[in-house]
Amino acid sequence: MASDDFRDSLRRAAQSETRSNSKSVLVAAMARLAGLAGLLVALVLIPTTALVAVTVSNATDDVLNLPLELEDQPSAQTTRLLASNGELIAYFYNENRQDVPLDKIAPIMQDALLSIEDARFYEHGALDVKGTLRALVNNASDGQTQGGSSITQQLVKLTLVSQATTREQVQAATKKSKARKIRELKLAVEYESKHTKKEILERYLNLAYFGDGAYGISAAAYHYFSKSPNELNARQAATLAGLVKNPVEFDPNVYPEKALQRRNTVLAVMARLGKITEAQSQKFQDQGLGLKVTEFPNGCVSSKAEFSCDYVRRYLLLQDALGSSVKERQVRLERGGLTIKSNIDLGMQSATDKAVSSTVRATDNGAIAALASVEPGTGKVRALSQSRPMGRSKKKGQSFINFVVPRKYGDSGGFPAGSTFKAFTVAAALKNGVDVGQTYNAPKNMTMPAGTYKACNGYGTAEWKVSNSTTSGTKNMYSGTRESVNTYFSQLEKRAGLCNVVKAAESMGITVPDNDQVGPFTLGVTSVSPLDMAAAYATFASGGQYCKPRPVNEILDANNNSIKKYKPVCTRALTKDQAAQINDILRGVQEPGGFGYSNGTGLKIPSAAKTGTAQDNQSVWYNGYTPELATASMIAGVKKNGSPRSLAGVKIKGAFLDFNAVGGSSLAGPMWAKAMQKIQDQLAPVNFDAPPKRQPSRRVLSADTSRDARRDTTPDTRKPTRGTGNGRDDD
Repeated sequence: MASDDFRDSLRRAAQSETRSNSKSVLVAAMARLAGLAGLLVALVLIPTTALVAVTVSNATDDVLNLPLELEDQPSAQTTRLLASNGELIAYFYNENRQDVPLDKIAPIMQDALLSIEDARFYEHGALDVKGTLRALVNNASDGQTQGGSSITQQLVKLTLVSQATTREQVQAATKKSKARKIRELKLAVEYESKHTKKEILERYLNLAYFGDGAYGISAAAYHYFSKSPNELNARQAATLAGLVKNPVEFDPNVYPEKALQRRNTVLAVMARLGKITEAQSQKFQDQGLGLKVTEFPNGCVSSKAEFSCDYVRRYLLLQDALGSSVKERQVRLERGGLTIKSNIDLGMQSATDKAVSSTVRATDNGAIAALASVEPGTGKVRALSQSRPMGRSKKKGQSFINFVVPRKYGDSGGFPAGSTFKAFTVAAALKNGVDVGQTYNAPKNMTMPAGTYKACNGYGTAEWKVSNSTTSGTKNMYSGTRESVNTYFSQLEKRAGLCNVVKAAESMGITVPDNDQVGPFTLGVTSVSPLDMAAAYATFASGGQYCKPRPVNEILDANNNSIKKYKPVCTRALTKDQAAQINDILRGVQEPGGFGYSNGTGLKIPSAAKTGTAQDNQSVWYNGYTPELATASMIAGVKKNGSPRSLAGVKIKGAFLDFNAVGGSSLAGPMWAKAMQKIQDQLAPVNFDAPPKRQPSRRVLSADTSRDARRDTTPDTRKPTRGTGNGRDDD
């Protein structure tokens, strides 16, 4: 007779008995069951080679592929994402589990589990024939109070299911068949021969499922009672021990009455076995469940830093330290029990979150507000925020698109950066020896002839008609930048060289498509993310060092061993003097008379900034920084598919935006101020390095008579691929 036949016979025998304590009934039942037990022992003692022969005729390939020896592979563990101060941000897991050693599990918890599942665990081998018979007889007479399988047998099944990686393997490990049951018994005998009882109990407690997404005793204790497993009392331990038999049927959150009855059964058994007194058992049975639930949300949704969290997750999926493929890295992230120490500062995150949510509502469907903060000199990403929360509800304005980061980390193609790109023109000019006092006559309107600029591939550009939206007249690098004078920059870009300006931007982390190498490049026709702009402007604050954005500080494995520690990846984009000169120019925007200051962006510590308004008012920007933190602020028009649109006519907080009211300093600037005026208390009041001594200003060059303007009139060989770049700017 095979194993399943044996178990079916036992079940039929037990069920056929009347629920009576009569001696004759019990004796008859035990006599029949004893005979069948001998057959079960014989099956267990079949050699492994014979086992294969016995089962091969009626077993599926999936069952035959199950191992003949149980491997101690690590079970799936929960990964934790931590903020820079060690505070939890989110969990990533396939199964919510955190293994703990047996000495960290309360003895009363161990007693409760063994009492209800395998009271003779320390007395028998892998198969408890005596306990199985007694359990069956007791269940037939008094109702089910104790399982028949030993802890080791249960552990074998749990392990096979845990190690299964496909649906077919799970089915093979759980389907009812002679082959599987005999194989499980054999594996249990093998496993007990190589492990101590305490090792088996520890693994079982860490592997068992306790319902409601809690795998293992640690996750269960924290989930149901908000306690560590070594703090559990008898009442709580009995509740958890009762769950392993059927974690769905006895789920205390769904079926509290059933869970209570099951707990009281465990308490009664514990008293009968002497693990607690009868008085204690009755006292606890008279009490409620006493749940104190702690949720373990999986992933970034509803976390303290949703899109910072998502950026970290997607960043990790591209890290070779976690595996050679995205799939392998994801498995490690969700099953490896890693500790991810991020650079996210939750204080700064809170400030940026409040700033965006108070400026643009989640349900303002035509607009998106975003802030990104990066630490100069290290590239540490401190906070990422956007006005649309994470989720699937369009009615609530939710989205899974991360508008704050580059496409590969968040699926957004970015937004044109407007006149914030003028800082790259200043940088290129200084790098190529142009004096900061260089003046040009900057009229209201200008036409830059075809071929005025040369792209990096050597081709000339199309004719560009450029206009000012702020001031006009004679300007130098200070006044031209602070007042964001378009016609000044059309001439400065020519002097610096378009390709040099492009290279300056690229040296600070900006990706420039070939078709963006046009005259209006200085006015920000290139689409970028707030994170990239924050990192670029951090270059000025750091004294000329561009550092790649770095959201993660260190990755630890399940044993707290370091897998990888991330160091700053920086390159010198500017000399210290050049960076100091740019800081001195841009700090004027943050001082009395500056566009930002007049809109309330001033700080009580040294700061600098540049405004930007993209063509057709698709987006407005305010990129500001202190020596210790660079923050890019953006409000952009956005279509339903996430692509850019004009802000003109868009409703923000119930009011339509007028075309003439859209400006970097007037819209993005106040949002930047809301965040930075809160964050500034975390920053030191250090000053920027002093700029180099000023050289005498050169003569004013007319737009029509300058030598540079006359020198190159090479005809354009390409059709213009971008707009004129004459969108309003920062008044």
